[in-house]
Amino acid sequence: MDILVIGGGGREHAICWALAKSPKADQIYCAPGNAGIGQIAELVPIQVGEFERLVAFAEEKKVGLVVVGPDDPLADGIVDAFEAKDISVFGPRKNAAHIEGSKTFMKDLLHKYNIPTAAYEKFDSYEAALSYLRSQPVPIVIKADGLAAGKGVTVAFTREEAEQALKNIMVDKVFGESGSQVVIEEFLSGQEMSILSFVDGEVVRPMAAAQDHKQVYDHDKGPNTGGMGTYSPLPHIADSIIEEAIETIIKPTAKAMVAEGRPFRGVLFAGLMITPEGKPKTIEFNARFGDPETQVVLPRLKSDLLDIFLAAVNGTLDQVEMEWSDEAAVCVVLASGGYPASYPKGLPIHGLEDAGQEQSQSLVFHAGTSKNAAGQWVTNGGRVLGVVGLGKDIAEAREKAYASAKQITFEGKHNRSDIAMKALR
Repeated sequence: MDILVIGGGGREHAICWALAKSPKADQIYCAPGNAGIGQIAELVPIQVGEFERLVAFAEEKKVGLVVVGPDDPLADGIVDAFEAKDISVFGPRKNAAHIEGSKTFMKDLLHKYNIPTAAYEKFDSYEAALSYLRSQPVPIVIKADGLAAGKGVTVAFTREEAEQALKNIMVDKVFGESGSQVVIEEFLSGQEMSILSFVDGEVVRPMAAAQDHKQVYDHDKGPNTGGMGTYSPLPHIADSIIEEAIETIIKPTAKAMVAEGRPFRGVLFAGLMITPEGKPKTIEFNARFGDPETQVVLPRLKSDLLDIFLAAVNGTLDQVEMEWSDEAAVCVVLASGGYPASYPKGLPIHGLEDAGQEQSQSLVFHAGTSKNAAGQWVTNGGRVLGVVGLGKDIAEAREKAYASAKQITFEGKHNRSDIAMKALR
């Protein structure tokens, strides 16, 4: 069957790459995609928010399955638009994607069903939020209610930082209407963990666990980003803790969504904190594959991704066998100088062809690249490339990822040098 993947980042490159390995996949289209994705899929110049054009394209090409990558179109109801035309689509409907689209909804849901998460209060008044904030100890966490490209969360370690973050969100509206409500919650310390699961109603099929690195600089310093690197598996986190997170958080949340009349179908992404006592608690839920978690999880999937997507869409997810490789994967994100604030575009990228040639087990997923008039690779985003190393363990995978990353250069290139070190300490 022909497949349409919607989105244009590193996550979508990894999804297209994994789908291309399926013997059942014929033509893969990606809208809008990026220059790197264009090496394995046919790019379609339609933006993710142009629902009518996307639906018309899928109808015209008789696409057998649509896969939605990013959060914004899911929150806006893109799945409902395809379903209205009887087009098979993998992803949650608008009412289920609300678990990511509104942090207040998500926190209230967890509270109602006694699912472990940090204590919190929600506000739609800046004055009331500021008054509450001044009564709380620091560190403290301030979150814009709506979607903010992964940047709407501030972990404030000083009172000044906390008050500035609240002002940015509610007064200066740096995230627009996403900041009309805020969630202020207690700071949780410990190890972070991401568990992505294929979900169809109450059927939950967890993927291999991963860990993201959100802050832009080494040692988790600097502002939050969409993610500067990931690794999987997590050898320093006990299987029993991962199992507890699945049984006490992910499965109960899927059940809660069914009980609320919002059955979830797609990828449910649980961002978790393992407290110093060894207890998992929920930081966030996303309604789609994570970026850059997908870039380390899918290379470890031995089963056919297309089979899993179709099973979720057809209600047979409980019957699918999912097999995972014992290999480790480490992804290092190469970002533009200045990211996550403003950054230049159109800078020539050198060494892409050489990257990974010596490291046979390396992958390069394009996140923000394009080609200029001369056919040369250039930067076109904040996160430019995700370089993935595969190996028998985290140490070997990490070595391969950094060796390949070193071969790629562009002006202002920035990457963290400590990805996956937590697993090696």
